[in-house]
Amino acid sequence: MTTTELDTPILIAGGGPTGMALAIELGWRGVPCTVLEMGDGTVDHPRLGTILSRTMEFCRRWGIIDRVYNCGFNNDYGLNVVYCTSLAGHLLARDDVASCNEMPLPPQSPVRRQRCPQIWFNPLLEKAADEYDTVTIHHFSKLESFVDHGEYVEARVVDTRSGEMRTLRAKYLVGCDGASSVVRSSLDIPMQGNPVLSYSINIFIRCPGLVNLHDKGPAERYIFIGKDGTRGNLTVVDGRELWRITLIGTTTMPNLETFDAQAVVREFLGTDTIPFEIISVKPWRRTELTAQRFREGRVFLAGDAAHTMSPTGGHGMSTGMADAVDLGWKFEAVLKGWGGEALLDSYDLERRPIAALVAAASANNFHLLVSVPDCGAILDAGPEGEACREKVGKHMLKAGREDWDCLGLQLGYHYENSPICVPDGTAEPRVTVIEYHQTARPGSRAPHVWLPDGRSMLDLYGRGYTLLRFDETVEAQALLNGAESRGMPLKLVDLYQPAIAALYENRLVLVRPDGFVAWRGDALPEDPDTLLDVVTGVVAAHRDTLLTA
Repeated sequence: MTTTELDTPILIAGGGPTGMALAIELGWRGVPCTVLEMGDGTVDHPRLGTILSRTMEFCRRWGIIDRVYNCGFNNDYGLNVVYCTSLAGHLLARDDVASCNEMPLPPQSPVRRQRCPQIWFNPLLEKAADEYDTVTIHHFSKLESFVDHGEYVEARVVDTRSGEMRTLRAKYLVGCDGASSVVRSSLDIPMQGNPVLSYSINIFIRCPGLVNLHDKGPAERYIFIGKDGTRGNLTVVDGRELWRITLIGTTTMPNLETFDAQAVVREFLGTDTIPFEIISVKPWRRTELTAQRFREGRVFLAGDAAHTMSPTGGHGMSTGMADAVDLGWKFEAVLKGWGGEALLDSYDLERRPIAALVAAASANNFHLLVSVPDCGAILDAGPEGEACREKVGKHMLKAGREDWDCLGLQLGYHYENSPICVPDGTAEPRVTVIEYHQTARPGSRAPHVWLPDGRSMLDLYGRGYTLLRFDETVEAQALLNGAESRGMPLKLVDLYQPAIAALYENRLVLVRPDGFVAWRGDALPEDPDTLLDVVTGVVAAHRDTLLTA
């Protein structure tokens, strides 16, 4: 390595949400990195709109959560979910959801979810990344090819305007370059799962005052059901005049030459009297896919390059953001010398099962959305039509709940077989989409509780490891000394609140930089250095020798 001059320790291919999240995480940690973005950073067709609670927790830690809350969305706009035949047609059911301003904080998190369309969220993330002196962003730069030389990665980068080629050398390369990833394709890593749930089409429209031009009231989403079942939805973008229509489609590729976007919009509006403007039309393929591996040598995959999923639930970007945070602290540890190679190996072992879990849950949401009972009479007048609409409405209320009420999946996933977490012998908790019960079991997100000084427990975690001690008589110095001797950042936090101690269950709890529990017990193990070796990835074996009795 000493004979090769590196241009950057971490080269990030792709400046979307995952790439910028990784840049922010690295910048927040003082780790230099370079981002390659094919365009100028703007988004002309928003695909995502809801920032889920786990991602908002990351934004809170990075100090940008107020920017997201105040992104420009109309936070007084009601976020109901409405099921109907069209905006001018029959109302089937309504799920009442508070506006962003009225939405209470969940008891398990210091933050709430927020509507922030991608046209604003991407630039917001880029601005935050660019504020770090250690982050370099190259616009109009596309990764053309790369070679992993074993000690470094050499990347060929093309200027998308001039065609000029240049070479960059990095210690590690991370492919955040989307579903058609050049990085993944170059590594010949196959995707596993279902390649076609449906071929869908998005229609981005402007329709000022739309919410006042029908009788269904404000909603985050209007889901349209016709005689042949669920047809699509209309989703709010800015809470004022911008909307996105999604035509669900089928497993057959549509003929785009004959596709009539105007007719689809009018069908969903249910009238020809409402004026609208079509801004853009984008076809896309709804999938349930996970890469066979997330790492090969010095090259990593994250975000859509590593996994693609149905947007039902809004978990795609959130999963990519969590990939970035998982990678960020591990890169810092290895680059600063206190983390071992097994720490980087743990990225694939931790994140790939979670990606598959979330992709499957998102696909299930989609199947529930389209598994509508017989709708043949849904437009009919009289008792038969009324009975059909009532039956369909009740079904959709139940089927659609996991699409938006999903805190369990957002916060309850855990790294069950992580080589850098020490099991304590307790039973694995079942992950459910809706319900989330906090636990400090190793491999789980450390629970949130409000501290007496107004901080969240989550505010204690991030820069390094945190050792929580709930009983001052328990010896902890040996672990602190061991960490100091190897340059590992570890702070001791004494807490004597009984309610918090009861939630965390043991007298000592070791929390990782990403806020996940690495180990817990009522006393230090006989060999604290072995514990430190395991949780920092210095050794990949003997984890189970530390099993807490």
